[in-house]
Formats: sequence, C-alpha cells, structure tokens
Amino acid sequence: MTGALLRLVRVGSPAEFAAAALMLVSYPLMLVAALVPSLGMFAAVAAVSYLSDHFLHRRNVYLLTRLSRARAGLTLRFMLRQLLLVLLLARMGVTGDTLGYEAIACFALIATLQAPHSGLLTLLRNRRKLPVVTRNIDLAPLGISDAAPRVLTHRAAEKVQHLDLFAVTGVLVAAETGRGVYGYAGMGVTLGLTLLYILVVAYHLRPGALPPKRDAVLEWFDEWLRAYRPTLVLYFSGTKESTYQINMWLETLEELDERPLLIVREQHTLPGLASTTVPVACVPSAVHLMNMDLASVRVALYPANVGKNIHLLRVPTMKHVFIGHGDSDKVASINPYAKVYDEVWTAGRAGRDRYALADVGVRDDAIVEVGRPQLAPIRPAEAPAAGRIPTILYAPTWEGWTDDPGNTSLILAGENIVRRLLAADPPVRVLYKPHPFTGMVSPLAKAAHERIVAMVEQARTERAADPRWVRAAAAEQGEREAARAELARIEAQLERIGRLTDDGADEAQTSRDAVVDPAREAEAARLKEEWNDAYWRSFGWWEHRVVTGDRPRLYDCFNASHGMVSDISSVVSDFIASGKPYAVTDSAGLGEQEFKRQNTAVRAAVILDPDAARIDELLAAVPDPAADPLRGAREELKEYLLGPDEPASVVRFGEAVRALAEKSERRNLERAV
Repeated sequence: MTGALLRLVRVGSPAEFAAAALMLVSYPLMLVAALVPSLGMFAAVAAVSYLSDHFLHRRNVYLLTRLSRARAGLTLRFMLRQLLLVLLLARMGVTGDTLGYEAIACFALIATLQAPHSGLLTLLRNRRKLPVVTRNIDLAPLGISDAAPRVLTHRAAEKVQHLDLFAVTGVLVAAETGRGVYGYAGMGVTLGLTLLYILVVAYHLRPGALPPKRDAVLEWFDEWLRAYRPTLVLYFSGTKESTYQINMWLETLEELDERPLLIVREQHTLPGLASTTVPVACVPSAVHLMNMDLASVRVALYPANVGKNIHLLRVPTMKHVFIGHGDSDKVASINPYAKVYDEVWTAGRAGRDRYALADVGVRDDAIVEVGRPQLAPIRPAEAPAAGRIPTILYAPTWEGWTDDPGNTSLILAGENIVRRLLAADPPVRVLYKPHPFTGMVSPLAKAAHERIVAMVEQARTERAADPRWVRAAAAEQGEREAARAELARIEAQLERIGRLTDDGADEAQTSRDAVVDPAREAEAARLKEEWNDAYWRSFGWWEHRVVTGDRPRLYDCFNASHGMVSDISSVVSDFIASGKPYAVTDSAGLGEQEFKRQNTAVRAAVILDPDAARIDELLAAVPDPAADPLRGAREELKEYLLGPDEPASVVRFGEAVRALAEKSERRNLERAV
C-alpha cells in the first residue's frame, strides 16, 4: 500500500510523501486560518508550507514537475501564500493601515522582479554554453573564466522566491504586535536581497566573464582539429544508460597507433564516460557536426546503430565501420542497418556466418574478423582454492524493447535459477549481477529482479548465522576488516584524483578543466586494480553477493567465478573466453536442439528450462574438469566465436584500422585526380 502511494504521487520515500502531503494540505489550512482569522495558526501552517516546499526541492521530487504542469508551479504557490497573507490582514482589519497597502505593493514588486532575475539567469546559462563540449582538449586560448558561484545558479528560482520569507515574517510580527516597523524591516530585507541577487547575476554577465561566442568557438575548434589531425573517430549517440557501449572501447583506442577522437552527441553521456586520455568532443547540433573540419579522419567506428549516425555517415572522405558493443546471437547483431557501413567488424567466424544466415544484405567481403580486444583481462579457468566453495555468477540480460520471452531469463526462470543455486549441495556462493537496463521497460522484470535481490540478501544473512560459516568468518574477520579499510582509503583517493572540476562548474569551466593528466590516469588505473583486489577480500568467499554499478566490472565477476548462468547476449560470448562452464536459459521454450541451432554461443552450454532443473549439470562440471563433458566443445567454440588467440586481438584490430585507413587514403587520392 505504501509503495503504491509513493508511486502515485511520484515520490521516493515516506519522508518525501509526508512532506508532499504537508505542502499540499497547508494551502487550504492557511485559507481557513485567514478566514477565521487566526494569526498564530496561519504562521504555523505557513512555516510548514515553506519547510516542506524547500525539502521537496532539495530532494528534486518529480511531484514538483507535475504541479508545474498542472499550473501549480513554484511562482503560483508563493504568490498564493502571499495572497492568503493579505486576506488574513484584511480579516484582521490591517489592510486599511499603511502596512497593509505596502505589503500588497511589496508582494507585487517581488513578483515583478522575478522576470529580470529569471531572464538574466537564462541569459547567463545560455552564454556560458559551448557549441562543442570537450574533454582532454586544451581550451586555454579561449580564455574561459570560472563559472558563476553555484549558490547563484543552483535552484535559483526557489531561492529568490524564498526571499519573501523575511517580508512575510515581518508582516506577521507587525500584525501581532501592532508595530509596523517590523513589517517595513522585513519587506526592506526581502526587496534589498532580491535586488542584490539580480545585480550579482548581472555582474557575471560582463564581457570578461563570458566565453567567446558560438562562431568564435567553432572557428577555434576547427583550427584545433587541423592542428591535431585526428585519423580515427569513435562516434556515439545514445541514452545515458548506454554509455557503457563506448566505455568498453576506450582502452582499445588508447592502445592504437592512431590519433583518435571520440565524438558524442548528447551531453548526458559525459558524466558516465570512463576516464580516458582520448580527446572528446560532444557536438549536440547536427549542423555543427556536419560543418566540422574532419578532413584528416580516415576511419570512423560506430558501436551502436542509431539514427544520428547518419550525420557522420554522410562524410565520404572516411571509411565507416560498425564495431558494435558486444558479439552475440541477439537480433541486434544482424541488424539490416549494418548495410550502410563500409565494413562490419566481428569477433570471429561466427559473426560472419551469422550475417550470411540472416541474409540482411551485408556483403561477406565487407566483414572483417578482428577478435574482441576488451577480453584481455579475462583470466582462464581455475579450480576453487583448497577448502573453498565454487562461485557461480548469474548475469541475466535485460528484457529488451519487445515482449519476447526469450530476451531475459529473469521473468520466467530467474527466481528458480537463484533458488536452486542457493540450495545447492555441495554449497556454492552466488554472485548476482543484473544488466544495468533491467526493469527499464518491463515491470515484471523489475519485480523479478527485486525479488531475486531479496532472496540473495536473505540467504546471505542466513549463511552468516550458519555454524558451517561462522568459524570461517571468525578466522578471516581481521583480513576482511583490513580490506574494507583499504577500500575506503582507495575510494577516497579515486574521488580525489577523479575530480577534474569543482562541483559548481558549468559546462564551459568543466570543458576548460577536464584535461586528464597521464600520470594521474596511470595512478587511477593502479588504484582501480587495488580496489578490485580489496573488494573481493572485503567479504567472505562463502558470502552471496548482489553486484551492481560500475565496479566491480563484469569481467572482474568472470574472474571471481567458476561458472555462470546467463542469457543470449554478448555476456555469454565474452565468458567463453575464460573456458569455464556455463548455462543458458531457453526462456522462449524452443527446445534444446532448436535453441542450439538458432544460437551459436549456447552450443557448448548446459541448456536450462525455466524450472532450471538441469543446473546440477553445471554445478557438477565446476569442481571436476573430468566431469565436464562440454570442455572440448567450449574450446572449439571459443575460437569460432572470438577468433584465434594469436595474434592478440588488439593487434588484429589495429591492423584492420590501418588497412582500412590506407584504403580510404587511396580512395581520396583517386577522387582528387
């Protein structure tokens, strides 16, 4: 019931619900207090109204957006409170006095001053915006100054409205005491602070405090491009949740003998962008992108098939390549959109055959097998250490944009899988790492995910009290406490070196300051490795765990596991690089033979029905390689899916870039003759 109420009013906690209820009910109560009239009741309810409104703004509750759309926004709520105060004065017989008239004039003037305040802030924000938002590009020649203090720009409308608190308080005290000086003083403070606020904002609009205008920035950026002469572009457009699709390619870009440039189209991508030394340009405008001087670029790489790709695909002087963000048997891996690229790069032979079978128009001679450079951190299979139990990873994919039951095992099989793993005998440790998009589309998937999290956490609590594990916990308590202390230290260091700009910086200042120091980048990489090591030591090898967020990475979970259960996705193809046993759920009910025929990556897997009854076959193969009948099949499948181990994938990838760049250069020279 509580959850339904929270969803109904779009708040995130009981405290927010209480604040929302108090704010909404305060207005009819203030009306009653004004009509009675009761000055004490009005003052008390007005205080509740102010505090609850302020609390909801600090929490950024979506209810406030809903109220604005319903014509009950911030300005109206404050004006209504002021109007009710005037009504109270009238009922108390104060409006005939000078104080009453001046209170009305003060509130009218406050409302009038909202326009210049809002207008100047909007102008300030717009003039501080850059047509190209950058990372790792030295913007010193542009002379960008610091942003206006955050106290001026953050929740500015709420702040200026709350300045009426002095006037309201002064008028109420004057009405109670009969001494008008309190009212005049309060109104004077409100008007003085409002005018001062406007003047300070105007001061930050002086010419020396603003970046160059749009055309000047674009001209300078073209000069930078001509000086840097990028040869390789990684291009991306997508939601903020899909930023992982480019993050997986950044380390590969850094290892290539090219001059790379990352072009992204949406600013919401930048906060989630992994730390990198690659220059980054966020270009939201299609017109600006199409006018950029990219004459030196020979190869453009695309990790996602999206509509905005057309804005770069139109450039004929570079070769365009679809590299994707994972190699799997999902429909996304045979998208007919891929026909628009000059080449399509797949991990191994399986990708080539997949396009041939799909017959979607991608030519065989346009496909290049380059391996998966990202898989280098994945370690080969190892038996559990002596005296320790195996770890099984459950990493389901998300529900996708359709209602296809074969997309994810979560809805039909997830709870059965986890329940059987938790009840396994001999016991195992369970790691549950869901896809970051889980629950985005399907409420059923979200509900199943939440139930699985609850199951894992409950089992973890029960295991902590089980005598079988209490002794192990006591023996390793000191080591785990030391690891947790080490985690806190490392996280503090990562936070320190990862903060490139002040929290109050706007996009112009952030672009100016967000230039990665290679030494700091190397230190961050070292700290992340130390963090990963400390993380796995910070809890017991017997403890079940729900793993979400950016760290630990999926591949770190691979390395900590001895087997995996997953769905049709690139997770399975990547896990095969480890050589470890795995199981995949036939959620669509195709039957084992047809399921394997349609999905290459499951041909060396234990196939599970939604009841997950065969999961014991996976568990039997984990501790005893001799009991693993699919071991040889996995080795063959690994090469088919991911290509040979030698030469290394990053080498093959780099050779493919160079070969295509040479082809692009020859084409441009022929066209120039």
